[in-house]
Amino acid sequence: MCNQRRCIRLNRKWKSTLTLSLAFALVLSLFSSTLSPTQADAAKGNKSKLQSYVNDMQPGWNLGNSLDAVGADETAWGNPRITKELIQNIADEGYKSIRIPVTWDSHIGAAPDYTVDPAYLNRVQEVVQWALDEGLYVMINVHHDSWVWISHMEKKHDEVLARYNAIWTQVADHFKNQSNKVMFESVNEPRFTDGGTTDEAKQLDMLKELNLSFHKIVRESGGINATRPLVLSTLEASPSQERMDELYRTITTLNDENIIATVHYYGYWPFSVNIAGYTRFEKDTKNDIDQTFNNVYNTFVAQGIPVILGEYGLLGFDQSTNTIEQGEKLKFFEYLTHVLKEKNITHMLWDNGQHFSRTEFKWSDQDLFDMMKAGRKTRSATAETDLIFVEKGTNGQDQQIQLNLNGNRLTKLSVNGKNLKKEKEYVLSGEKLIIKAAKLAELTASGEYGVNAVITAEFNKGADWKFSVITNSKPELQNAQGTTDNFAIPVRFNGDLLATMEAVYVNGGNAGPQNWTSFKEFEYTFSPSYEDGKITLKPNFFNEVKDGEVILKFHFWSGEILSYKLHKSGTTITGTVM
Repeated sequence: MCNQRRCIRLNRKWKSTLTLSLAFALVLSLFSSTLSPTQADAAKGNKSKLQSYVNDMQPGWNLGNSLDAVGADETAWGNPRITKELIQNIADEGYKSIRIPVTWDSHIGAAPDYTVDPAYLNRVQEVVQWALDEGLYVMINVHHDSWVWISHMEKKHDEVLARYNAIWTQVADHFKNQSNKVMFESVNEPRFTDGGTTDEAKQLDMLKELNLSFHKIVRESGGINATRPLVLSTLEASPSQERMDELYRTITTLNDENIIATVHYYGYWPFSVNIAGYTRFEKDTKNDIDQTFNNVYNTFVAQGIPVILGEYGLLGFDQSTNTIEQGEKLKFFEYLTHVLKEKNITHMLWDNGQHFSRTEFKWSDQDLFDMMKAGRKTRSATAETDLIFVEKGTNGQDQQIQLNLNGNRLTKLSVNGKNLKKEKEYVLSGEKLIIKAAKLAELTASGEYGVNAVITAEFNKGADWKFSVITNSKPELQNAQGTTDNFAIPVRFNGDLLATMEAVYVNGGNAGPQNWTSFKEFEYTFSPSYEDGKITLKPNFFNEVKDGEVILKFHFWSGEILSYKLHKSGTTITGTVM
């Protein structure tokens, strides 16, 4: 459903956000000592009227893959039509703002007028009004047009600019008397590489031209648009230092106190898609959050320019929300939410339907929502793992788990509402939690593979942390035959869970996509199905595997590692247990 979006994400160069300049942060710290009184006040927390506006938007939610879908209408990417009930329920969940991405491409007439279909504009208006009726702040934009046609601006400069200007002329006029709780975002994730250029300076110049044109059109359109908050993005919405610097210069040139900067963030790439062995929320992933938002803060917020994180999440969610193991996923969102709160950055969750059901109005992962919600006010405690494995047929042993209390205090452990007895069934020593073998044996007495119980840890503040108590034994792989389009390894998982897969050629070298690493991308190249008892190797994997023998290593969360041999001959695949 979201393959288009995935292509956009993975076209980004994995560079700037991973190695952000510490030197720039030093320069800014020196520069701040010479700020004017007004700028100094902004650096201490930015109490400006516009910053208060942005603060009031916290938290925000994206109505993704609906009005922004590329196709005949808002159902083109698989979501149902937007309803008033959906907007009401999002407001009831505590959200204060909604970003309504809009793709205009299929709803614009021919040159030279490029008339927006009145029915479509009225539909956008209807959804906006539903949001305003619920007291929400609203952001609308030019969304996937960014890659559908704006990206061709280098070769089709006049046509792209005319079309872009026509859209904003009509949208600005239509909404000019709308409440100023509606804001306009000039363009989503602007990019210009389809024009053939790899010259970043040219791309930045084209973006500046669009942003300046957008600003002029809106400000001269009358009504409330004279002071309406306007949102400007970096190139590709990247938080790289060079691109943020350029946006800062553009905003400074405009000399307009009602401009908001925006970037997007989908995490440290290897962790965000589960590749290269980054199965855990570890120091590189944490450092990427720190460096990215230190720079966002120093570049904009500390200089009096409010920031909205217009989209955030994990890239792997485009494949499956299970791409990242649950506990590691929760730790990522807990820490990210904390940092954004510290940096005074309003954030808007990207949701294309995978988080909040558009028809049942329920969260697909209530624990994730609870973690994010708690983070708006305080930090939550986490643990090194949320998985406790008890090997079948053994007497078991005490399980020691390192907690990360984040200043909180453990108040109780419970299973199905029944409290565990401290000292007898568990022991807490500082941040080390020990769950006694006898209690684990009791919880897994049925001997059934898989999750036998969930131990809920509650704290004086923040969200709960849940430990899955799992009965397991060594997984068993089986021989298999198939084709590059249809190959799966039968597996008895025996309660275990797959963490990652390696692929190397027998004669040396890494096999499959992204061959700079032996560890392949979860869900994109391989996918476990615990219900069906199989691991599917996808065409994406075989498309970049040479004929010959490949050794796979399957890493499981229990610590087990199993090897498996593939033989590829054309489209024929044979798999053998090693």
